Amino acid sequence: MNIAVITGASSGIGEQFLRQLARERSSFGGVPFEEIWVIARRSDRLLSMKNELDPVRIRIFPLDLRSDTALDDLQDELRKRNPAIGLLVNCAGVGYNGRFETVSRDKIHKMVALNCSVLAEFTFICLPYMIPTGDLCTYPTGPRVLNIASSAGFLPQPGFAVYAATKSFVIHFSRALHAELRIHNIASVTVCPGPVATEFASVATGIPGAKAKGFKSLFVVKPEQLVRKSILAARKGRGLYVYGVSQKILHVLSKILPARFLLFLVVKLSKDAHPPKRVAPEPAKVVLPQASSAAQLPAGAESVQTSVQAARILSLYPGKSG
Repeated sequence: MNIAVITGASSGIGEQFLRQLARERSSFGGVPFEEIWVIARRSDRLLSMKNELDPVRIRIFPLDLRSDTALDDLQDELRKRNPAIGLLVNCAGVGYNGRFETVSRDKIHKMVALNCSVLAEFTFICLPYMIPTGDLCTYPTGPRVLNIASSAGFLPQPGFAVYAATKSFVIHFSRALHAELRIHNIASVTVCPGPVATEFASVATGIPGAKAKGFKSLFVVKPEQLVRKSILAARKGRGLYVYGVSQKILHVLSKILPARFLLFLVVKLSKDAHPPKRVAPEPAKVVLPQASSAAQLPAGAESVQTSVQAARILSLYPGKSG
């Protein structure tokens, strides 16, 4: 049985992979997919897409991949069914923006666990069900691993520090895997888009309906086009696929320009890299004692009163006397 496996399939890029693979009945590994296994937390959305697209071939696994048992459950199911995995799409991921000291420890753990640990471990679990098929195929028809990275991984990003670092991990891991698996006629394709029109911005900012802002809003792409081109790149067995002219330029610049200069530009262009503005407290108002009318003072008392007032004022500013 030849299957495709998609993580993060309930929305965004993962959902588009499911829609296009179900519609095209694509094949990797020599034969069309008999089943498409989809994994995500939101069971209602998975079930809805299964009923809409293909109730027979689509098999849903409503799991949180960060849980202690999710990967074990999937490994057990693979052992029981013993399928041939023609295509693995590692699409599950999460990102939160903001200065590092303002991001909670729980969010940091989620990003590192899901974007790095889960991706690497799940790929390890799936490879034994891909290598035997690859050894029987030619390279153009062999199985494929599609790892969804990001152009954020090209360089350090203040204001997005942890997310950018996790995507840098995905890029380096996936490209190394591509070199290792070539002997088995398997391609590990690293997909690096820029901003995509998905729910990502809402999750990253915690604001429902949020969209990419600032200069990033100029480069937002549709997930349908990204996925279609990514599938074509996988068929060609490309190790790295950077989507969009602007992201290709960024990729080249990240290779030739000094990191300090790029960091300077990121800080200037990104609001998330700047600390919040601090409002200076209003200075305390000094209320001077009211002088009495000179007509009411005895002779010589006016100069004495002036000296007393001066002493009171100086006492309000310690260290200024003399």
